[in-house]
Amino acid sequence: MSRYILPISVFGTVAGSAVLIKNRVTGGRCPSKARIKGKTVVITGADTGIGKETARELASRGGRIIMGCRDMEKCEEAASEIRGKTLNPHVYACQLDLASMKSIREFAERINQEEKSVDILINNAGVMRCPAGKTEDGFDMQLGVNHLGHFLLTNLLLKKLKDSAPSRVINLSSLAHIVGKIDFDDLNWERKKFDTKQAYCQSKLANILFTRELAKRLEGTGVTVNAVHPGVVATDLGRHTGLHQSQFSTTVLSPFFSMLVKSPELGAQPSVFLAVAEEMAGVTGRYYDVMTEKEPAPQALDDAAARRLWEISSRLVGLQADTPPQATTGPTEPEPAGN
Repeated sequence: MSRYILPISVFGTVAGSAVLIKNRVTGGRCPSKARIKGKTVVITGADTGIGKETARELASRGGRIIMGCRDMEKCEEAASEIRGKTLNPHVYACQLDLASMKSIREFAERINQEEKSVDILINNAGVMRCPAGKTEDGFDMQLGVNHLGHFLLTNLLLKKLKDSAPSRVINLSSLAHIVGKIDFDDLNWERKKFDTKQAYCQSKLANILFTRELAKRLEGTGVTVNAVHPGVVATDLGRHTGLHQSQFSTTVLSPFFSMLVKSPELGAQPSVFLAVAEEMAGVTGRYYDVMTEKEPAPQALDDAAARRLWEISSRLVGLQADTPPQATTGPTEPEPAGN
């Protein structure tokens, strides 16, 4: 038996070290144990990946969870699974297609009509480096879903968020914003050659500029808004990047990627942290790299660009640029939420 002690000890040490390194690199779990019983959370893109795990974690903390998703079959399945795992019956699947202004307005109207409060809004859904394509309303798909869709949704829910204050908005961005550039002359890639990487980076930079401008407009309301890069997470989001599609990357690079890439459960922890942590009360207009506040790229600190993007976005989605956020609504047919 003694001859096995050394190999077992070595294996245990290596395995333990690997876990510690991965937790260190990926940020680990949200340290806050805060409960959110009685609070309503709206999460976009919650049927898979980070969004689904965020919904599960916040449901386990007692929240009333509204999952806004495009694919209702997957969303209903995810909601049912979360209800079963958390024993929280207040987890609901609702139709929301962020590539459709009509769908966004209908979803927001349902929430405004049927929900008593919106305490936490997590703008989680997104697309990454997808092929050239347009949304239902003619916007570049990545700009339309990642920025304009959430811009409209947030504005339409602002009165409810203010009435529910203290409340929080969390915008998922990306480290990719560092190489992003807002092309105000051609936001929708109608004149220049389409570059899927730059289109994605532009949309992620837009998330942070939107966060900064919204935080300024919400000063004194009790509503906070912050942006977060969740880290590199193993989800379907990267299916268009080509990663692991070659024999070399699959066989040689996979061991290294496995040390650096998070599971969706760990990837959800930054969103959970910003949503529930006591120390985040009153903190607004900031950018977080996982759970650590960081200064974003210089172009993300351009307040003039943030104001200009707000004004252009308002026109594109049909909101008046000079209308106070709390007055923005959209005409839709109300439907009951949570069914």
